[in-house]
Amino acid sequence: MEYQYPIDYNWSTEEIVDVVKFFEAIESAYEKGIERDEVMKAYRRFKEIVPSKAEEKTICGEFEEISGYSSYRTIKKAKEASSGDKIIMK
Repeated sequence: MEYQYPIDYNWSTEEIVDVVKFFEAIESAYEKGIERDEVMKAYRRFKEIVPSKAEEKTICGEFEEISGYSSYRTIKKAKEASSGDKIIMK
């Protein structure tokens, strides 16, 4: 798909790369499936960059609007899964 990831230009280059990796993990869950531990690792790093729940909701909402992929539902499913499980979203 062709779209821009929601990013904050106050973030460092490393932080932008890590946020993009998080959104790519969400995309993978929808497109082919992803290991639970991999998506949780990306989410933990995302939360280091975006600790505010309100900001997380805004950024993830923007991502869902442009991509159709729900970060919230993906992370919820990953949290309920066991280590080693594959997360596949529909």
